Amino acid sequence: MGLGMATSLQRRWMEWGRRCLGPAGRIYAAGMRVREALYATRILPSWRPPVPCVSVGNISWGGSGKTPLAEWMLRFASGKGMTPALLSRGYKAIPPYYPFLVRPRDRAAETGDEPLMLARSCRDALVVIDPRRERGGQWIWDRNRPDLFVLDDGMQHLRVERDLDLVLLTPRDLKQDWNRVLPSGSWREGQQALRRADAFILHTPPGSEKGMFARLRSRLDLGNKPVFSVSLNPVGLLRPNGSRVHLGPGEPYLLISGVGRPEAVEQGVTGLVGEPPERHMAFPDHHPFSGQDWERIRRTADDLGCRVICCTPKDAVKLEGLADSRLACLDLRLSFGETDNTRLDFPAWLEQTLNETSRRG
Repeated sequence: MGLGMATSLQRRWMEWGRRCLGPAGRIYAAGMRVREALYATRILPSWRPPVPCVSVGNISWGGSGKTPLAEWMLRFASGKGMTPALLSRGYKAIPPYYPFLVRPRDRAAETGDEPLMLARSCRDALVVIDPRRERGGQWIWDRNRPDLFVLDDGMQHLRVERDLDLVLLTPRDLKQDWNRVLPSGSWREGQQALRRADAFILHTPPGSEKGMFARLRSRLDLGNKPVFSVSLNPVGLLRPNGSRVHLGPGEPYLLISGVGRPEAVEQGVTGLVGEPPERHMAFPDHHPFSGQDWERIRRTADDLGCRVICCTPKDAVKLEGLADSRLACLDLRLSFGETDNTRLDFPAWLEQTLNETSRRG
């Protein structure tokens, strides 16, 4: 069977599966609408932070750039002389107690990968993990009086009220996954939930923004809600000690990743280096790397003759104490691109909106 025929059959199979699971997805979406109404009418209780709160979230399951945007938000606030606090559920974290304030010296096994990465890259921020984020928020407020709360992965976490709902969307969200709710697709709510957004942020490659803006407009009535585009681009490779790594022309390298969108990581590192990795070992998102994992990675690198083993920042914090000197972490930069439905770029819009929120408060 040729590749084209196999791909065609795969698409048909996936479409058939989605149609069969469609009713279950509609039931799930209806349940989420009921849940939203219970919070809106205060039948279910929620916590109102004493200072502005910004939610960074998405509607689909999987990587859409939430953590890089949250990291940018923390640095932005710190640069304005503010003390920001990030509230995280701490996915796969096992801290000694809750709420838990993450310190740069902590271990990923206790804190989870993303909170530790944020605590290390944003040292002026307060990173708090607690599955009950309203409890973590009140706790850090009583202790430190932050100036801004950032609610990580917060779109569906309605127990914490927010002043701004930033919703990230990917090209996949706007195309084949549109309004395909679990279990028939990757969306965690139906499209009506997008009305809660105060701004949309499209995580899309540079040059594709206008097409994505048009597609979003064809899907939704935006009203006066602004739309921003963003891309996450590697700008170099760093050793754990901070020194730069340079790959020679044609030099083989191994790529490892434990993220939601491994294909995006491979595309980015290929653009940086100029050629694809010799091999890409893709692990599940948030994978807790073990000694056995590293031994397999090491043997693979040896067999392929790779002196450099590339990984993402959130993988790097989990490989401490396991990896050898060949490990190099991608140095990633979040870049804002074109905008739609506003004349302001994202930093200017955010500053203006936060100022207005503070005055109202």
